[in-house]
Amino acid sequence: MSVEAGAASGQDDALWDAWRPDDAPATGPARASSGYAPGSQVLVRDELWLVRNCKDTRHDGWMVEVTGVSPFVRGTDAVFYSRLDDIQVLDPRQTQLVADDSPNHRRGRLFLEAVMRKTYLPQTEHGLALADGFLMDQQVHQLRPAELALSMKNPQPRILIADVVGLGKTLEIGVLLAELIRRGRGERILVVTPQHVLEQFQRELWTRFAIPLVRLDSTGIQRIQQDIPAGRNPFAYFKRAIISVDTLKSDVYAHHLEHTDWDAVVIDESHNLVNRGTKNNALARLLARKTDALVLASATPHNGDAASFAELIRMLDEAAIANPSKYEVKDLEHLYIRRTKTSAEVRDSLKGAWADRGPSQPIHVPAGEKELAVFQELATRWIPADPDQPSVSRHQLVPYQLLKSFLSSHKALLETVKTRLATLDEPPAAQVAESRQKTARQVDPAARETVRQAERAALLELRDLAEKIQDEDSAKLAALVAELRKMGVGPGSETRVVVFSERIPTLKWLAQTVPAALGFPRGGASPDEKKPWLAFGGAVQVMHGESTSDEEQQAIVEKFGLRDDPVRILFTGDVASEGVNLHQQCHRLIHFDLPWSLIRIEQRNGRIDRYGQTHQPQFRALILTSDIPWRTDETTGQPRTLDDRLVGEKLLKREEEAHKIEGSAEAVTGLYRAKEEENRLTQDLIAGRTVEESIKQSQQGGAAFLAGLLGQVGAVPEHPEIRRANVPRLFSSTADYFDEALRQICRPNPEDQLALRRDDDGTIAFEPPRDLLYRLKALPKSYLDEQRILPRKAEPGRMRITFSKDLADRRLKAARESSKSQWPNVSYVTDVHPVLDWLTDKVLVEIGRHQAPVLAASVRTPTFLVQGICSNALGRPTIVEWMAVHGDPEDLQVTPLTPEVLEDYGVGPTMPGRATPRDLAGLNARVPAAIDRADRHLRELREAYAKEIEATLAPYRKRVVHWQQEALHSINGTGKRGVNLSASRRLSLIKSLETTGEPMLRLLAVLEPLTATEGGDADR
Repeated sequence: MSVEAGAASGQDDALWDAWRPDDAPATGPARASSGYAPGSQVLVRDELWLVRNCKDTRHDGWMVEVTGVSPFVRGTDAVFYSRLDDIQVLDPRQTQLVADDSPNHRRGRLFLEAVMRKTYLPQTEHGLALADGFLMDQQVHQLRPAELALSMKNPQPRILIADVVGLGKTLEIGVLLAELIRRGRGERILVVTPQHVLEQFQRELWTRFAIPLVRLDSTGIQRIQQDIPAGRNPFAYFKRAIISVDTLKSDVYAHHLEHTDWDAVVIDESHNLVNRGTKNNALARLLARKTDALVLASATPHNGDAASFAELIRMLDEAAIANPSKYEVKDLEHLYIRRTKTSAEVRDSLKGAWADRGPSQPIHVPAGEKELAVFQELATRWIPADPDQPSVSRHQLVPYQLLKSFLSSHKALLETVKTRLATLDEPPAAQVAESRQKTARQVDPAARETVRQAERAALLELRDLAEKIQDEDSAKLAALVAELRKMGVGPGSETRVVVFSERIPTLKWLAQTVPAALGFPRGGASPDEKKPWLAFGGAVQVMHGESTSDEEQQAIVEKFGLRDDPVRILFTGDVASEGVNLHQQCHRLIHFDLPWSLIRIEQRNGRIDRYGQTHQPQFRALILTSDIPWRTDETTGQPRTLDDRLVGEKLLKREEEAHKIEGSAEAVTGLYRAKEEENRLTQDLIAGRTVEESIKQSQQGGAAFLAGLLGQVGAVPEHPEIRRANVPRLFSSTADYFDEALRQICRPNPEDQLALRRDDDGTIAFEPPRDLLYRLKALPKSYLDEQRILPRKAEPGRMRITFSKDLADRRLKAARESSKSQWPNVSYVTDVHPVLDWLTDKVLVEIGRHQAPVLAASVRTPTFLVQGICSNALGRPTIVEWMAVHGDPEDLQVTPLTPEVLEDYGVGPTMPGRATPRDLAGLNARVPAAIDRADRHLRELREAYAKEIEATLAPYRKRVVHWQQEALHSINGTGKRGVNLSASRRLSLIKSLETTGEPMLRLLAVLEPLTATEGGDADR
């Protein structure tokens, strides 16, 4: 594989040559070993073990995770350390050749395939190996993040996936994690998400990629407390886990994190981590230090502040940004990818997979008489039509808070008035302190009291007006019911709608009044008196931060995605505007009130307008209007109204325009955070500006390069085709490998051994053995119980798998339509599925200690199949070479062992097989010479690979040296040590990726000619 890269030169070369890191990995005789290759066999404590994983440790040498091969320890998992135990790599020259009497040499073929599957891909392999084997449509844009992360543009697989809402970031993460597992860099995985999407994320990774994660929410915590000893580090017990940010910060886990290293950490909604000094930020920085791969995901990756975004980027690469207040997008392209739906590759990929978005339709709702009285009061005393006339409140924000709450509902207005009255009657401590300061400045207390009493009296009058409004007086309530009826929502209908509101009182009120108005029958008293809407038999659900716990929110989202669940209307606040999938059974959304933020509107719409939506998303917004005269736009001369047309309707239209043109609304104002957008807009309204003026001024004030960061970084790929890994295989499909492997390890047949049954639709059902059940413990116990995978007292466990994408997809859809859970009852088998991993380990121990099978094949001379591996100082393979050594004993030749060569040799399911080799002793005598020839070949290749690795690493090495010089010029003297330490760490990492130590060779099998004359054309 060639890698085009420029070599470092000039001054940078001189700096590199002079650099000597304090903690650089040892090389030469002091460190002759470069680890133990996964899939190889080692001798420890006089027992034979299969290496599963190998990692370097600072104090104990190599940590080697193994599975027992020899009879006494067969199937036992263990961990050994090279400085504590004598771990012997078996000399390949002493490999004992054995006969393979299985049908068609099945044992030997399976062993070869298992070694190929178990061997990690080298760091020189940048192509994707598993992209076609997942339960997902082939969308090229969803493979690009993994391609970038594995490209070695950054020596660690670290990336910020910043695609806009709905493009499928979870799928992109799943592809990358599976590829890391295939490379031996995903054994220990931690996924950190918001609590309410925890199960959704966990389910996606299992159903589509077969990556099981232990869920450590409150339920999961109770489970692990039963499974592991008190005080034990749960992350040492569960190697792959998913947990919420808030839970991870708790004392249960916090003290364990310092002592836990990860292969890969994923942090979803990572924009919540940027603020220095917060627990979230400290947690993220800790995790970034304790992991190799780091995946950050966010549709809104920065808040408009250059330093804050630099904080996020530094977690990925501490040598990426020299000056956190000034940097360029091109400096980050090795770490960062962001596309929108308008990106050409995305648009082409999504044809047929994502319905085009429908219009955002405003529905004008004229206010009723009693509502007009409130508008009149607001326009007279609180936000006077005459800008020179003072408001009755001395706090500028209060009038707009009252207006916003009333635009939601009279119920919300009453709650806001109540809160404001409480503040006036019992001011918070901060206001008391401010009052005392003003008193010290000789402010007349009597005057202050007069102002307070005036506002209080005005609030009471406003409350009286709001209290007069009854349900039948609410124009928006009537309009909502009418619109829902128009959509077909009602008893007996399948139509579902999600209704958004910012205000909790509004949500509760709507949930109690709308169902009855639509004719949903009450089923008696509600099981929860605080949630009277539950009396409607589940037709209505309410989700917001105050009335629903994190677990309840997960359950509600689950219900809303199930076709057969009775829920028809979901009333929700903006807790559901980030990360939650609501599109599976719904394509209609109503904004009962509109947030004063383009970002928030877009996030809401993104709940149903996302990848996998098969129906055109439809959006409606209720716009409350008033005919009470207010102000005039000085620029256009047009009247300005104090109602939803002042802000909400304009933002609704602007978001729709931005979506069509830019693909995202986040960069329109240049603020990038919903709360900041709303605050800025409110302040501009107070200053007399229009929405248009506010957006224009905000754009001009934002940093241009930050707008570029929310452009389309990486939207135009370097090459049109995704690189694919070159991985040798003996079997035409994973299903074929599974079938033959099962028949080999479950003799006389798996039908009896595992009570296995194959259904016509492609389902394979069997009783999982105990050692397989152990590997499945990461899955939710509720799922294991529901699918009856775990054995019961009177009933054995039953696992259902399939290799059919069509069947798996149908079962996934059926789970959403006709079950009580979105977990499907059939598991799709990918190449990283625990069942396949279990089976491969079983196959590997079929060949005995330090042995290699002899297979009769269509070769002219005895052909020795040899695996050669070179590794770096971290124990990861840099070179993996599959070799066929053949020819005259005095002039042995090496041919790369490709699938085509294996096919030419006739190694396959139809090979005739031979129970007894013709010349076993003669073949054994040739082994040392064959290994020596393979060793020379591998050493010859090593130089070429070294140049390739150098060409790959040189651009980044040059980047670090340049960063160090630039950073030293942009800081004061106190930060010099930190810059040098960062540069040293990055350069040390680069050094550790170079090939070191001795090659590892392994004889896998010997192909003996079919005839006594050593083959020939007649044998072909």
